Amino acid sequence: MRIGTGYDIHRLIPTVKLEQIPVGGIEIPCYYRVQAHSDGDVLIHALVDACLGALALGDIGQWFPDSAKEHQDRKSLEFIKPVLQEIQKLGFQIKQVDSTVFLEEPKLAPHSDAIRRTIASAVGLELANVSVKAKTMEGLGPVGERKAISAQVTVLLEEICG
Repeated sequence: MRIGTGYDIHRLIPTVKLEQIPVGGIEIPCYYRVQAHSDGDVLIHALVDACLGALALGDIGQWFPDSAKEHQDRKSLEFIKPVLQEIQKLGFQIKQVDSTVFLEEPKLAPHSDAIRRTIASAVGLELANVSVKAKTMEGLGPVGERKAISAQVTVLLEEICG
């Protein structure tokens, strides 16, 4: 068994028109946009970092550098496949994903089931093995001041027998 943790944070830019921010592969309507090189999905970025960390394979910035033009505006879900392939090549599989998104608004509760389904599908897990929680920061720090969104993910990897 291996355990990995990942964390990501991105700046939120207020908008006057309704926009969408990606969280766990789902577009969430709100009056913000995420400032990022890729699509800025903090939950997927933290998930990728957790997977890489579990096997000491570096981090998302080493695998998908923001200096590479091919990653500009790239969908973060696309980062998962090559990382999963490497995990499997090394004889492991993801067993459990536990995640927390930190955001004052919009509320994620109406979208949490869709986010869980998207992550479960992306990593090949049953829904019961994927947890997505949302927390506010009670007005504290950049997230609490509605200047940022962040996510933390823990993954459990299991060695594939056979």
